[in-house]
Amino acid sequence: MSQKEDILTGQSPEFLALQRSAKIVAATDVTVLISGETGTGKELLARHIYQNSKRNHRPFITLNCAALPENLIESELFGHRKGAFTGADRDHSGWVKKADGGTLFLDEISELPLAVQATLLRFLEAGEFQPLGQAAVEKVDVRIIAATNRDLHTQVQAGQFRSDLYYRLHVVPLELPPLRERNTDIPLLIQQLSQRLAQQHALDAPLYSAAAMKALQAYYWPGNIRELRNVCERLLILFNGSDIGFDNLPAEIRNNNLPDKKNEAFTLPDSGIQLQDLEASLINQALSKTRGNQSRAAKLLGLTRSTLIYRMKKFAIQ
Repeated sequence: MSQKEDILTGQSPEFLALQRSAKIVAATDVTVLISGETGTGKELLARHIYQNSKRNHRPFITLNCAALPENLIESELFGHRKGAFTGADRDHSGWVKKADGGTLFLDEISELPLAVQATLLRFLEAGEFQPLGQAAVEKVDVRIIAATNRDLHTQVQAGQFRSDLYYRLHVVPLELPPLRERNTDIPLLIQQLSQRLAQQHALDAPLYSAAAMKALQAYYWPGNIRELRNVCERLLILFNGSDIGFDNLPAEIRNNNLPDKKNEAFTLPDSGIQLQDLEASLINQALSKTRGNQSRAAKLLGLTRSTLIYRMKKFAIQ
């Protein structure tokens, strides 16, 4: 089983909605912005979209925007000619040109310097670019899929990300839910991960007790799918073909170390409150802060998306 199948496994409402959107998007050439916490599988989702697109016979190139020195990002993306700058001892065609006809995945797009953001915007609007040190512009046909684990809208407000590029990328946003918000999918994910890892290591997959599985579903999973995979691999190696009980789980899962929320408690005023009015107000505020994005609004309120939608209907919030 491929890694792609691992992350695209699930029956939770949030994940089924994501699957439907990804299927629709894959059939088009539209620019896609994938958001989600670290470890949720943003690159794997981008590959899934590429593999199910009409460009799947052409290159799929990944560029991590945070992994390149700031002074080299533009030349890595759009290329340069020999002698264009100190150290440019040969021509470099650039990853945009190498992806011609295919898909370029820009991971951690939030880390692009503002000057390079402007160049990328021009490319997205016209399909043209100009390698450093070259007088003539070049034109290619490349689909852009970008990903971020940051809130780009907040970065726009802070002046750290160009608003025009944000709206150009935000044509079809896809948000991967964190694992804690789709914990009903954990048993199936563990089963599939264990089977694939067992084949990879030539071992027998272990069996998880009900108590162990309940603890795994209750855990916060700050590292999301990546952390779940690592836990499955560790338990497979340590308990090859054996039964795994609650006591066999890693300490952080047994102790269920959730983020400390003691300082976030709401203080009830002496005059009291109208709880329903407060709840409706908080929902409206969350939707306003996230510009109507229900998944992000639910995250702000500590709810699942399906619970938020239920409460929106309850209070007739559009």
